[in-house]
Amino acid sequence: MSTISHSDDLRRGLPMVEARDPEALERERRVLREINARPHFWQRWKSYWGLSGPGWVQSALTLGAGSAGSAIFAGAVYGYKLLWVQPVAMFLGVMMFAAIGHQLLVTRARPYDVFWKKLHPSLALLWGFNVLLASIVWQFPQYSLGTAVFKDIFDVFGINMPKGLIALVLLVFGTTVCWGYGRGSRKAVRVFERILKYLLLLMVLSFLLVVIKTGVDWIETLKGYFSFHIPRSREGITIVLGQLGAAVGVNMTFLYPYTMLARGWGKEHRRLKNFDLGTSMFLPFVLSTSFVTIACANTLYARGIKVQDAVDAAHALEPLVGLTFGRLIFSFGILSMCFTTLVIEMLICGFVLSEMFSFEPRGWAYRASTMLANIGILGAFYKMPLWLPVMTSSFNLLMMPAAYICFFILQNKKSYLGQEVNRGIKGTVWNIILVVAILVVAAGAVIKVLSALG
Repeated sequence: MSTISHSDDLRRGLPMVEARDPEALERERRVLREINARPHFWQRWKSYWGLSGPGWVQSALTLGAGSAGSAIFAGAVYGYKLLWVQPVAMFLGVMMFAAIGHQLLVTRARPYDVFWKKLHPSLALLWGFNVLLASIVWQFPQYSLGTAVFKDIFDVFGINMPKGLIALVLLVFGTTVCWGYGRGSRKAVRVFERILKYLLLLMVLSFLLVVIKTGVDWIETLKGYFSFHIPRSREGITIVLGQLGAAVGVNMTFLYPYTMLARGWGKEHRRLKNFDLGTSMFLPFVLSTSFVTIACANTLYARGIKVQDAVDAAHALEPLVGLTFGRLIFSFGILSMCFTTLVIEMLICGFVLSEMFSFEPRGWAYRASTMLANIGILGAFYKMPLWLPVMTSSFNLLMMPAAYICFFILQNKKSYLGQEVNRGIKGTVWNIILVVAILVVAAGAVIKVLSALG
């Protein structure tokens, strides 16, 4: 017997996949029931790997220009000391996303509709507007850094590529990958996720090769992860806040549940969801940012070299670890970061506008919506106006804890989740973790606002 009443008028699922692939969905559910019945976790995990996907999409979004810059500065300025920040930030983010995933899988209701009807229409509009604005504004640095790194790679071979041509290449390839997601089938969604998976694995491998070349101080690495060093300087606090902010953004709170709906996931996928968050979201983020931080600590920090951005870092690494490893491998890793994030920002714009204007995320209406993010191509040619990221950051700083609080309320709302509300010790532990996550993002918002005013 169902423990949740579906008598309300919430919109559930995405017809883009369920109307076209019902047999494939049912086959996957049968396979999952068989996998979930296996007695040993390693037997389940081996099979989960091939079925994972939404977590890779989140990794592709969060591993962008912001994460790259934060990791570079952390390693160049503080060495190994701030290795703990991004794993902690991502752990709290993953815990909140596990709660969001729980709500989605047991209700299969579209979150924008839930915010509108179960909380308040103003919250839904504010959430959607913030996510849309963030996805447009944060596209600027993806094009800016992506174009600069791409150009630097060609410079190694003595080829002078115009910025306009490089930006156009990023636009065309990004659009091709993104539009594949809206073709209206689970197969297209799976292909999209696999492309992101391979790009992310390439990214992790690129940074790993640089770390192998530079070496690792294992004692300092352990201290970096477990000493929880907090800088006292304003610059240090800014770097820590930048890392915390780059780990999970407000647009991810919108994207994650819709990527699960696009796969047709339901209650049978709950264990797979947890595996997916751990292996596809947490691990790639922690490994990539840690490798970048360690590489910069071994080289830039150890020699007191100051850098301004990822291109400077690649140039600084060249005489220390060689041309191939210093400039090409490191730059390819950064380029993968920017490209995957660029694609996902387009995807988010498509999802947000389709929900706000009530059309399905497929066809030409969806494709046109994704292109709104590419206003950010101007970032390849011009510096973003100072007021634009400041305004966007201000909105996002307020909306991030607000979005977390909304999902926390829904997690404990029996009229929404019914008997699926977490109770007892398990429910208490979950609530404590979620409250800590809310307090961390709220504290980060307050400190950053005060820092800006000061």
